[in-house]
Amino acid sequence: MGSIRVGVSGWSYDGWRGDFYPADLPRRRWLSYVAERMSSVELNGSFYSLQRPSTYQTIVDQTPDRFPVAVKGGRFVTHMKRLRDVDVPLANFFASGVLLLGDRLGPVLWQLPANLPFDEAVLASFLDLLPRDHQAAAALAARHDDKLAADRAVTTANTNGAIRHVLEPRHPSFGSPEALALLREHDVALVASDSPGDWPCFDEDTTDLRYVRLHGHTELYASGYAPASLDRWARRLRQWAGAGQDCFVYFDNDARGRAPHDAVALLDRL
Repeated sequence: MGSIRVGVSGWSYDGWRGDFYPADLPRRRWLSYVAERMSSVELNGSFYSLQRPSTYQTIVDQTPDRFPVAVKGGRFVTHMKRLRDVDVPLANFFASGVLLLGDRLGPVLWQLPANLPFDEAVLASFLDLLPRDHQAAAALAARHDDKLAADRAVTTANTNGAIRHVLEPRHPSFGSPEALALLREHDVALVASDSPGDWPCFDEDTTDLRYVRLHGHTELYASGYAPASLDRWARRLRQWAGAGQDCFVYFDNDARGRAPHDAVALLDRL
């Protein structure tokens, strides 16, 4: 039987104050408030810039033991370099403090731009570079460049647990048999990305892990999920978990503050 983890993509949203967060709850306690009510969280600030080790240490301090924290890979790797020549950028990413999460580190998410089609050689080279456990990530992190000052780099691991990777492409060519075969060969999950028709929502099974991102079913990043829709996702998650797959689900419809409420509502159904 697989596990099911549900959370939100990010938690530092001022619009949630006085709605999901009590109005008098200090910002420094927002993450612990989320961790008390959900079973995982996705860090998305790491997509926009390299975080500091202090950010990851704060996450450790404010979450329970083995509370899985998915980490979103940097857009410099995915959107600017477009997966090419990313040895050093990957080293910088893993040296930025990710290793401090230890056993809390959940899947690492790599979101691709919608105008990036499947290229077998490029994707294969990228997947070959990804570290599959913490010691391998530490060895990679040690190759960081001077973009990270010595006091900002973490290049040692406190565990040797596995590191799982998931890919969120937004081009339909990633549903091809060749792309799916490559993901299966590298044991990488293909994200099911729900949106109002903006990107394909892949449903293919490429490993024993399922990763779902819910961006808003009728209005991107904004609309909430109706009870019937949450019921359908709950059924699918039970089916996947019943087949032995671990499931991670993150709500990204944060613009109007729906994400945390939908996450709690889905957890209630599970």
